[in-house]
Amino acid sequence: MKIKVRIRRPEEPEPVTIETEFIRLDAFLKYANIVSTGGQAKLLIQDGQVKVNGETEYQRGKKLRPGDVVAFGQKRYLVAAAPREEPNAGQ
Repeated sequence: MKIKVRIRRPEEPEPVTIETEFIRLDAFLKYANIVSTGGQAKLLIQDGQVKVNGETEYQRGKKLRPGDVVAFGQKRYLVAAAPREEPNAGQ
């Protein structure tokens, strides 16, 4: 009897681009359309339902910077920096 084992690779996190140096966790949850209000964000964070870089985060004011990964439920989100515009050289 042969048994097939299927290994599920974790899905790549969905990138969410920010235009600033950092964003607060509660604002990020609203910006990424994970929640619709700041009150909902506060409750999810206080209940320990949100992870940042694999660690449960309880601070709604936690500063997220590009490269951080936020997880809620089965979904993961990558904080991504907006591409910088290069100044026109030689003009």
